[in-house]
Amino acid sequence: MMTGALYLLLAVWLHIRPLSGGLLKLEGELEGSNVISHSQGLVGRLETLLLHGNSSDVSLRVETVDGDEVKLIQAHTLVLSLQSSTFSRMLQTRNSSTLVLQESSDCVAVFEKFIRYLYCGELSLRLDQVTALHKLAIKYGVSDLQQGLTEYMSRNLAGASASGHVVGWYEYAVVAGDEGLKTTCLQFLSWNLSFVLRSTQWPSVSAELLLALLRRSDLVLQSELELFEGLEAWLIQNDPDSLTVENALRAVRYAMIPPQELFRLQRYSPILRRYHESVRDLLYLSFQFHSASPMQLAKFFDVNCSLFVPRNYLVASWGTSWVVNNPVRDDRSTSFQTQLGPSGHDEGKRVTWNALFSPRWLPVSLRPMYNEQSTMHQSQPVQPPMSAARPRIIITPTTSSAEFAGVSFQKTVIVSTRQQGQLVVQNIYNFHQSTEEAGDFLAGADLQQRSSEYLTEGSLYLHVIIKPLYQTLIAIKK
Repeated sequence: MMTGALYLLLAVWLHIRPLSGGLLKLEGELEGSNVISHSQGLVGRLETLLLHGNSSDVSLRVETVDGDEVKLIQAHTLVLSLQSSTFSRMLQTRNSSTLVLQESSDCVAVFEKFIRYLYCGELSLRLDQVTALHKLAIKYGVSDLQQGLTEYMSRNLAGASASGHVVGWYEYAVVAGDEGLKTTCLQFLSWNLSFVLRSTQWPSVSAELLLALLRRSDLVLQSELELFEGLEAWLIQNDPDSLTVENALRAVRYAMIPPQELFRLQRYSPILRRYHESVRDLLYLSFQFHSASPMQLAKFFDVNCSLFVPRNYLVASWGTSWVVNNPVRDDRSTSFQTQLGPSGHDEGKRVTWNALFSPRWLPVSLRPMYNEQSTMHQSQPVQPPMSAARPRIIITPTTSSAEFAGVSFQKTVIVSTRQQGQLVVQNIYNFHQSTEEAGDFLAGADLQQRSSEYLTEGSLYLHVIIKPLYQTLIAIKK
């Protein structure tokens, strides 16, 4: 049985709370008083208690269902009960000194690490162990660990993508019912799809995840053709049922693919040749879209669908990449051209755009105002506090708006940072037709700090995309 001294030691430890500075503070301690902290030594003694099994009163027999893997851990009822509601219930109803636990092989492999967390409040992580630890945190009701692991996965998506774990994390989040992790992983995969399509994790994408990606308009990739080729590779390798193939093929936005490429796909794509009847209406409509005036097409066909909504394409005809060096000093500007619209009817028409980035832009409502009762020579502008100034980007066309009849433009700015040796999309900002300032651009980003998550070696990596929408073809949902 556990000694009184051990009970006292554990009781003191479990009433200690961590401080942000790394010290520990006794519950109820007055602010401003001096702190004596021997917390590291206390944690070390608890770890020794676990390692050597001193005063242990319960044995944990952790095994796989088939019994091929077995681990024995000497533990302490008090620690397990106070740290885990599930352990508390199990220990109250046990009829022997040994508690038999059946786990999957991946959970058995990390179970000692999980138990150490219950004693020490910390653990070292590897990307390939996170989901197993997350399973154990859910099963045994250790909510702090569960939350910490979810946050860890959300912060390390770039590294996990390079090693092929993000797809697995998404699939796990679906099974575990972790909507926050599921949403975060899906957004990362959508915003970095061009990289994912070329990675080893792409063939392992489930049909459910594949369709979820294909239905999104915020995918970031080179072109719709790149998406089709990636889809074709997935279909050939996974050979799903006919319904999945048809649903996937009908989610491709063929109208965003140039007609010469559509002709080539019809002739040489084995998947498109096999399932041509399933998408014949979409191909027919796409060829008409490229050959006729969009406004004329809309008079005869009900074309109010996602087929005519562009995604975030990175090819030069849709926008430009832009590296803003030292973005905390002076204003920066650039010019670029895009095609007026995705239709072949507008292939030869170009729009010139000017983009202005300002690190300290003031909204109109906060710009200096003159006192109306003073003369111009005597008046002094009232300067607003510099804290009101924020980074802004304004994108305006140099071409007369009269030439844009029937076309509206959605402006998208992608901010990327270099992580794990690759550029990863950090955030996406959407602007509407007007040239009004967007209020959320880089909101909360501290560009003064070179370590800012939005900067790469002190520079801001942007990609500006202009997405033309034919107003007569598609109703934009608010």
